[in-house]
Amino acid sequence: MPITSRALYSVLISSPLLFSSCDGDAPPSPAGAQAGAQAGAQAGDQAGDQAGVQAGAQAGAQAGITSGGSEPPRSCVSGEGYQPGRPAFREQTAEVGLDGVMGTLMSVADINGDGWPDLIVRRGGVRADVLDLDPPKRHTWVLLNREGRFEDFTEASGFLETRGSYPRRVGRPNWVVIFGDVDNDGDVDAYSGIDMRSPPSIEVEGEPTFTVDQERSELLLNDGEGHFELTYLQDPLRRAGLEDVPSGAAFVDVDRDGWLDLWMSQGGLGAPLQDRLFINQGRGDFVDQTAERGLTTEPWEQLSALNEGRAHSTAWSATACDLNNDGAPELLAASYGRAPNHLWLGAGQGDVLSFQNHSVASGYAFDEDQRWDDNQFARCYCQSNPSAEGCDAVPSPLINCGSPNWRHNNDREPFRLGGNSGATVCEDLDGDGDLDLYTTEIKHWWAGEGSDGSELLINDGEAHFSRPGRASLGLTLAHPNGSWDEGHITAAAFDFDNDGLLDIYLGGTDYPGNRGHLYHNLSTAGAPRFAELSDMDGFEHNRSHGVVSGDFDRDGDLDVIVGHSRMRCSGEGENPCYPTMQVRYFENLLGQERSWVQLDLEGGAGSNRDAVGAWVEVTVPATEAQPARVITRYVKEGYGHFGQQSERLLHIGLGEACDAEVRVLWPDASRTEQRFNISAGARYHVKQGQPPELVE
Repeated sequence: MPITSRALYSVLISSPLLFSSCDGDAPPSPAGAQAGAQAGAQAGDQAGDQAGVQAGAQAGAQAGITSGGSEPPRSCVSGEGYQPGRPAFREQTAEVGLDGVMGTLMSVADINGDGWPDLIVRRGGVRADVLDLDPPKRHTWVLLNREGRFEDFTEASGFLETRGSYPRRVGRPNWVVIFGDVDNDGDVDAYSGIDMRSPPSIEVEGEPTFTVDQERSELLLNDGEGHFELTYLQDPLRRAGLEDVPSGAAFVDVDRDGWLDLWMSQGGLGAPLQDRLFINQGRGDFVDQTAERGLTTEPWEQLSALNEGRAHSTAWSATACDLNNDGAPELLAASYGRAPNHLWLGAGQGDVLSFQNHSVASGYAFDEDQRWDDNQFARCYCQSNPSAEGCDAVPSPLINCGSPNWRHNNDREPFRLGGNSGATVCEDLDGDGDLDLYTTEIKHWWAGEGSDGSELLINDGEAHFSRPGRASLGLTLAHPNGSWDEGHITAAAFDFDNDGLLDIYLGGTDYPGNRGHLYHNLSTAGAPRFAELSDMDGFEHNRSHGVVSGDFDRDGDLDVIVGHSRMRCSGEGENPCYPTMQVRYFENLLGQERSWVQLDLEGGAGSNRDAVGAWVEVTVPATEAQPARVITRYVKEGYGHFGQQSERLLHIGLGEACDAEVRVLWPDASRTEQRFNISAGARYHVKQGQPPELVE
């Protein structure tokens, strides 16, 4: 009687793996359990008894667990961890090979499949590399991670391949860049979006100026070793002959058919445009189904449409995540220009999946503070027009009134009293088991309280959000001089101290006095609370634009790479700009003083291979130092301002726990559930429907 993998797996998943205490026996081992089950089932099979197969597999699995199989002893860590006054990071930019890499936009992906996260850096804007100058004029870097040190792989990668021919050897511009396996062949492909309304001009002394004007947004397919090729000319993602101003993108399997789709926000400073959803047809080719899926918005013509969030966004970023845990992802576009943010509520799956505009109803479009009379330009207007509606009790302005910057009829409307949103981070930030939102905003003191600032939006589990405010959550920002500009554009969430709670890094840039802020998550039982780290404890970085995290050195904690903007750098002042746009690498020093586990999920039948959309719950048992809890994570690819992406691998801090139970809801049509146990201090490759495999 043959032993089938289905029979073996049914035994494995039906046998609870009971863990011993930290200082007791060897750890439970999925690898040992599999080997033991195989041996036990073999013994039963030789006896010709199906019941013997089951009983033998059961006993063998338990024996494999007890012996620990081939898995090393669990890594139980009970160090001091982060405490105020202890440095958590140190700069290692030169040591990891990043000297000379300049940029503000970054994406992380393992492009050559070697298990080490690679890095793609762009300087921002639509700019073309000039490759045959000495030295080359650089705007894009593709950097392979060679076991903790980065190597320039840009030209060899093919990432700069152009469609057109030009007087000099130039590289194709890159602006929005995200990665995902669109053809399910086991490697990550790339979407690179560019605004070509004003193509970059190339000026070389002594030569005629020319423009790089034959390029469009592109899908680039990976050969598995980090070499990319452009797809066919008629690819709808290129939007040839159409307006295309991508400002953000996210790969997401909206219909749960096992193929990654593309949600793309449209931005720019011209007329607002329709955001776009492209559906993967099952071969890695896409078709625009924006209207068919209910995502149509309206031009900026009617005040009612604007106030109700039904008009086009002026997006600066895109996000996709499941905010009500029903398996259908929500689509978000964060808008610049004091325009409403958009949130589309997904319902259904397959061909019947559609979206409903939930922007205002959710509380994501803008906050409830509709004050306008503390806007200094509104006060200037009322000073000159005291009989205008609402002006009778408006105080005098605190500025010298010059050029008017106030339209009294429109600028008191709700749609003009929101924020200038840069990015939206979607994670469980209060530890209550649903996904919350953190938005970044550009805000000026003169705009008043009606202008939204960067803040945490707490989810009630049904995609409705409350805004407790910065002060009540510890996410405060000091402005001692009374005249300030918050240039918050990028942000990331990562667990820097492996305590199981996601910390927040907020990038402040583009205005004097702005810098990065790292907030330590101190939430308990769904009660959110944060405390900012000092620059000595975290790291100092002025004009912080762009941030990604990952275990770049594979040592069990999350390192951070940040970019630097030199926008508005005249004069020194507070928190001055650095001499160049050099990116900086900060190595984590403390994460290994707490336990951790890493999960590399791979979708199986019916799921996309990258497992984007997988819902993961890690149940951590109680220890003497910490109560039991459930940690929630969600697999995503791409978010944020002009394409931001940290390592896809799920890195989960366990505090002082030695092991945990994992529950995965896979992103297939039926949301297949899988449970297994893991030991701390290890990386696991988890393929849907199979026991987890230890990664050496």
